[in-house]
Amino acid sequence: MILVNVKNGMYMADRIKTVLITGAAGGIGWATVELFIEKGWRVIGVDRAPYSGDTPEVFFIQSDISDPKALEATFLQANQFTDKLDALINNAALQVAKPLLDTTVDEWDAVMASNLRSVFLSAKLAYPLFRKAGGGAIVNISSVHAIQTSANISAYAASKGGLLALTRAMAIEFAPDNIRVNAILPGAVDTPMLRAGLGRGHAGDGNIQSRLDNLAAKTVNGRVGQPAEIAQAIYFLADETQSSFMTGQAMVVDGGATARLSTE
Repeated sequence: MILVNVKNGMYMADRIKTVLITGAAGGIGWATVELFIEKGWRVIGVDRAPYSGDTPEVFFIQSDISDPKALEATFLQANQFTDKLDALINNAALQVAKPLLDTTVDEWDAVMASNLRSVFLSAKLAYPLFRKAGGGAIVNISSVHAIQTSANISAYAASKGGLLALTRAMAIEFAPDNIRVNAILPGAVDTPMLRAGLGRGHAGDGNIQSRLDNLAAKTVNGRVGQPAEIAQAIYFLADETQSSFMTGQAMVVDGGATARLSTE
C-alpha cells in the first residue's frame, strides 16, 4: 500500500513498512507487536503458541522457529503477505535453567536451535525481502547473560553470547545491501520466561514477588523492567530515522544492573 502525502507542493510516496517479529504471542514480543502497530507498521507475528488476539493489523503464523523446515514454511507464508520486509525482530527464545552438569545434549541443542540457529536461518530467508525493500534492519534480542551471567543457565548464556558475535558478523556482511543489524540485551524484565526461571537460586527464596523484589534491588533503577520498555529500544534500532548510523552494536537495557560491581 502506498500513501501519498503533499508537502511544500511536492508529492511524496510513503510505503507502509512491514516487520516480522518472532516470539510474538507474549512478553516482550507482544509489547513489540503493539508498538509497531501504534507506529503504523504492518506486522507479521510468529510464535509456536497459538495467537488468541483479534488484532487485524497482525498477520499471525503459528510456527516453531527452531525447526528449519517450519521456519522455511513460515517465510513462504510471509511472502504471500508481503514482497518486502523492512525489519526483522528475532525475539523468540528458549531457556533451560539447570546446572551445566545436569543439562542434556538434547536440551543444549534445543536452546541453540531456538536462540541461535533460527537467527542465522531467518536472516538468510529474510534477505530477498530486504533486498526488494532497498534495505532494512535486523534486531536480535540477546540478553545481559551474554556479557554477565550466573549459575545454572549455561546453555542460554552461551546461545546469547553467540548471538552477539553473529550480530556483528551479519552487520558486516549485510552493510553493502543497506541492512543494519543490532542487538538488544535486556536485563531482568517481568515476562513469563523470567518468572519461570526464578527457581534457579539467583533471586533468593520466598514467593515469586519476593524473588522479583530481590532482582529489583540488584538494579541501579531499583526495579524490574517492563516488556514495553524493551519494545521501545527495539523500535529505536528498527527505525532508520532514529538509528541509521548504528550497526553491529549491542544495546544493554537492564536498569543499570551490569553497571554495578557485584562485590559492592
